[in-house]
Amino acid sequence: MRSMLLVKSDEKIEAGGVPTEEQRAQMARFNEEMRSAGVLLGGEGLHPSSRGARVRLTPRGFQVTDGPFAEAKELIGGYCLIRTASRERALEWLKRVPARDGSVELRPLYDTEDFPVDASEQPGGWREQELAAREAAAVATPPRKPGTKRFILMLKADATTESGALPSEEVLTEMGKLMEEGVRTGALLAGDGLKPSATGARLRVAGGKASTIDGPFTESKELIAGYTLLQLASLAEAVAFAKRWLEVHRLVGVDEAEIEVRELMEPGETPCA
Repeated sequence: MRSMLLVKSDEKIEAGGVPTEEQRAQMARFNEEMRSAGVLLGGEGLHPSSRGARVRLTPRGFQVTDGPFAEAKELIGGYCLIRTASRERALEWLKRVPARDGSVELRPLYDTEDFPVDASEQPGGWREQELAAREAAAVATPPRKPGTKRFILMLKADATTESGALPSEEVLTEMGKLMEEGVRTGALLAGDGLKPSATGARLRVAGGKASTIDGPFTESKELIAGYTLLQLASLAEAVAFAKRWLEVHRLVGVDEAEIEVRELMEPGETPCA
């Protein structure tokens, strides 16, 4: 199974603070352990939310809000993608995360087998496109195009996604078209849906003491239901992609949804770069 470890931010990171040498060394060792065990699929740190934006679909249209955002402890400061044999093994890795005071959230990702085959599915449809894109991503991550930045677009959860309700065939088809366009233009690097927080867990660290809490979690408006990784020329282009993603929701009668757009750090960068 594949899972996402979401490392929460804090006031220091949001202010552009740099992790200490010891903290960076601990995280590097942990990443190398996961890599050596064949668990680590990828991961990045995020720049402060001052370099991001939120795109909200409302009954009156789109509302774009530039960062920074106030709720530092609910923001994402970085993530890891891992593959393990079971949820129990994923939890073992979660408990080993060298986190400072704060929290790390574990969320399993959806796989194509989680979606029943629909009678209306066509050859070459969303399922085959998803499997082909995932196979290509597993072979190698393409080098970043010159003149682009990398962004993560995070779809916020709501009562529907937290209930475990699966997207309709229409939504999957329309999202498949958008993602296929992203692959064709070279903008799309990866993307997946996250299962409800009821399937996840949190590691909380306070005063050097760690505890693990099983989901579900109540603050659904700050939970993540899906993500997309893109390489684009600017934040404005990422915001435009977010609007197109939200348009898919409007097609099926959903008139309220939100996507947070955050810029990823590049190798050698620090939060204050």
